Amino acid sequence: MEHSKDYSAPEIYRRVFKEIRPYRLHMVGILLLSLLSTPIALLNPLPLKLVVDSVLGDDPLPAFLDAALPDFMTGSATALLVLAAALVVAIALLTQVQGLSSSVLRTYTGEMLVMGFRSRLFRHAQKLSLSYHDTRGTTDSTYRIQYDAPALKWIAIDGIVPFISSTVTLVGMIYVTARIDLRLAAIAMIVAPLLLLVLRVWGPRLRKGWKGQKKLESSSMKVVQETLGGIRVVKAFGQENLQRERFLGRARESFRAQVRLAFQESGLGLMIGVIMAAGMASVLYLGALSVQAGTLTLGNLVLIMGYMAQLYQPLEKISQKIGDLQNSLASAERAFTLLDHEPEVEEKADARPVSRARGHVSFESVTFAYDGEASPALEDISFEVPPGTRVGIAGTTGAGKTTLVSLLTRFYDPTSGRILLDGVDLRDYRLADLRNQFAIVLQEPVLFSTSVSENIAYARPGASEREIEAAARAAGAHDFIRRLPDGYDTTVGERGMRLSGGERQRISLARAFLKDAPILILDEPTSSVDTKTEAAIMEAMDRLMQNRTAFMIAHRLSTLEHCDARLRIEDGRLVESTPNVLRPELAE
Repeated sequence: MEHSKDYSAPEIYRRVFKEIRPYRLHMVGILLLSLLSTPIALLNPLPLKLVVDSVLGDDPLPAFLDAALPDFMTGSATALLVLAAALVVAIALLTQVQGLSSSVLRTYTGEMLVMGFRSRLFRHAQKLSLSYHDTRGTTDSTYRIQYDAPALKWIAIDGIVPFISSTVTLVGMIYVTARIDLRLAAIAMIVAPLLLLVLRVWGPRLRKGWKGQKKLESSSMKVVQETLGGIRVVKAFGQENLQRERFLGRARESFRAQVRLAFQESGLGLMIGVIMAAGMASVLYLGALSVQAGTLTLGNLVLIMGYMAQLYQPLEKISQKIGDLQNSLASAERAFTLLDHEPEVEEKADARPVSRARGHVSFESVTFAYDGEASPALEDISFEVPPGTRVGIAGTTGAGKTTLVSLLTRFYDPTSGRILLDGVDLRDYRLADLRNQFAIVLQEPVLFSTSVSENIAYARPGASEREIEAAARAAGAHDFIRRLPDGYDTTVGERGMRLSGGERQRISLARAFLKDAPILILDEPTSSVDTKTEAAIMEAMDRLMQNRTAFMIAHRLSTLEHCDARLRIEDGRLVESTPNVLRPELAE
């Protein structure tokens, strides 16, 4: 089940730091470039002070400038004015170079970070048990991989780095301002505890709101995916308006949540702005009094006000980042929740390999119930299948036939009992090796939107063109493939919809021929084709089943005529079996 606990902000930050560890040198580079903005920012008010105090006024130059400049410049107002203008251009150029370098490195590191994290999420989502995807659907995982994963970049690069650089800038500004006038610096920093108090109250509310908003967006996306995935059914029943209303219903909920968040974020911004303005007003008022009293020069007041604007800029940025980060923290929490979900079907640490099984299958008192369901889908199933036996499995819809073969491939594990392959519990094998022993042909063939050749080679990606063509010939698919516009290079369309049902099924059979696995699972492979096509597919399947252990599910008993043995399942129980697959000791 999905984690129900909420992750605290420190927990999420700790996880983010762990994820960005491989990119620590890149992050240091980004941080250094960001910190370079601090000395550049400290230089910004200098040309203005120089003009006001030493060009327009009679105050001496700052000591460090007086020592660095030659005598002909320090004694000439025109030279000092030219110097001030040159400093404006030089500082602007430094600012642009720093910004360009920082932008390129931030983009490169951020995209690499997101790509790696998305890859981990995608790989983990594939490892999760079918019950997870059965319960939640694929849209939620898709949303987390595609839209929540970038939160890692937003937190690390757009959050933590600016936070650190803004903090360093803030400390620098406080130090410089305090050297000029300690009292004004202290007054300016009174706003800091007020900002922290506001953010402490506002932050958790925003994060909770963003979590709900992302859940609603995922729900809207699910309606779109279901509708477009089943567009033929939607059009056939003329239910376009119904689906549109379903989508609009979810979208309206998301819209209302987004507006509420906008009000909350705007309220936070308003409070931050008011607190900052109050601080600036206080410093301006007291500074003007100091100038009137003769304890502060006009140039120093201008310099302080310039620094104050830049002092509050990082403070405001820190406050806003903490507010903005609530969105990213909500996304990161959702992504980490997916990553922390453990697969129900796990591989043992000491799992044993298997290259090619003989195909001896035994079910021993197997019972299985889907997650959250009280009544079992299968109950106390026991039988034994010798290698090379063709087993037909019959039963009404919902009797448990597909569940039975799903246990064979460890899509699920039995709730109780065990399944043996060549005398070894399936749970003792390496998962990849175990599944490599099976070739599966489903009732509804699953093809990918690539070429015919790539779909056949999906069973064995390294197969040569000759092997792919041989598999197609064995499946009776070569002739119709050759007539396609681009032959084996023809793209089949999404889910193979450019091909007929019979053509898709024969490509699926060709995939099974190419895999050459010792055990076959044929799940009602002819239920959706006409009689003529069924005969051709059955002929191909007959060749495919030779010298292999095969499990064939079918509604029509005629489909099971070529099987050596039959099992009949009703309401999750084995109600009938032929003698050669029923273990004698279990039959008594």
